[in-house]
Amino acid sequence: MALRNSTPHPIAGGQAAAVALALALSGCSIERLAIRRLGDALARSGSTFASDDDPELVKAAVPFSLKLIESLLAESPRHEGLLLAAASGFTKYSFAFIEQEADELAPKDLTAAEALRRRALRLYSRARGYGLRGLEVRHEGFEGALRTDPRAAAGVTTASDVPLLYWTAASWGRMISLSKDDPEAIADQAIVEALIYRALVLDEDFGDGAIHGFLISYEMARQGARGEPADRAFEHYRRAMELSGGREAGPPVALAEAVAVQKQDRALFRMMLELALSIDVNRRPESRLANLVMQRRARWLLSRVDELFVEPEPPPEIKEEK
Repeated sequence: MALRNSTPHPIAGGQAAAVALALALSGCSIERLAIRRLGDALARSGSTFASDDDPELVKAAVPFSLKLIESLLAESPRHEGLLLAAASGFTKYSFAFIEQEADELAPKDLTAAEALRRRALRLYSRARGYGLRGLEVRHEGFEGALRTDPRAAAGVTTASDVPLLYWTAASWGRMISLSKDDPEAIADQAIVEALIYRALVLDEDFGDGAIHGFLISYEMARQGARGEPADRAFEHYRRAMELSGGREAGPPVALAEAVAVQKQDRALFRMMLELALSIDVNRRPESRLANLVMQRRARWLLSRVDELFVEPEPPPEIKEEK
């Protein structure tokens, strides 16, 4: 019986190593491809939640989806779709569920409400981080340039960047709103303004008027702009309603909360909130969830009329019978 040579042939050994390396690299490539495919699918899955008619079900389901997105980003950190999904997802979840719950809870338990607002702030910070990462993938050095010269940095973006511009500005704006006693946070207002107005210039129609909807509230807090803030807010309201075909509850709720309260205009306040509540959420399935969330806020605001307005509501006019 011939004895086998225990020393491998050098060519055969090299071939085996090459095969093993090829298999390993192939496995990595397949894994990366699978992550990208799953990431693409998750990035497109927002429409499923957006058309849901059960906000409480979505509230329970979204955290798992967001953590899955973060897990995939750990493996594919430059995936633009996932970065956008994370920026928008954390912003929407925090506003629709965490902040609203805090507002409703505040009259009964201020300590618990403040804890929820701090949580909302952390989630908005996370959303902002993902938005900035997405813009950094597209424009290397973007965040550093943004903090040095916001307008110049925003000026390099293009129409394809608008979703990231919008959600980065939206999350950052909510952070400022929740940090009114923090001078450093308020100083970032110029950055938010540069991002959102660049988005407006690039794609006014984005989200069927979502940018104008954002600016309704923003104009009332904007510093150094020309003209009357309420006039600018009204103009954004009109344009948002035009672009959405009057089927979004968000713009009238924003006008009621930002303008009518500040102006102490009860009639406008009621008119806007009743308009929001009159919208048929089934006419626009892709906005069903957002409209249900905003209608809940409209009902909550109506329940607080006497708290929000200094002057008591006049009694209804009684007509004398002839």
